[in-house]
Amino acid sequence: QGQLVESGGGLVQPGGSLKLSCTASGLRFRFSLYRMAWYRQAPGKQREVVARTGGDGDSNTYYSDAVKGRFTISRDDYKNTLTLQMNNLKPEDTAIYYCNGHWIEDYWGQGTQVTVSS
Repeated sequence: QGQLVESGGGLVQPGGSLKLSCTASGLRFRFSLYRMAWYRQAPGKQREVVARTGGDGDSNTYYSDAVKGRFTISRDDYKNTLTLQMNNLKPEDTAIYYCNGHWIEDYWGQGTQVTVSS
C-alpha cells in the first residue's frame, strides 16, 4: 500500500523559515512519474495548492501567488522525496500542509501543521 509521509512542520515566528519533507513508499508506479505537489488547508478554508512540480518529461513548476518568491519546491527521484523550503513565513501561511502525488491515481499524506506566530 503506497503512502506519503510528511515531516518538518512546527511553530515559527514571522519572517522565519521551515523545510517540509515528504517521503514516498510503496507507490504503484515509480516516483519520478508522479506529479508532486504541496497543498495546504487553513481553518475554515478550502484546501489549496501551494506548489507543484511535474513528473518525467514535465519540467513545469507552479507556485501560488501567495507563496511565489518565498517558497521553493524540489524533488529527489532517487530518494523518493519531495521538499518545500519556506522562507519569510507569514501568519497567513499557518495551515496544515499536505503532500500529494498524482499519476493516474492520487496519494495524500496525513498532513503536517505549520504555525506562524509571534
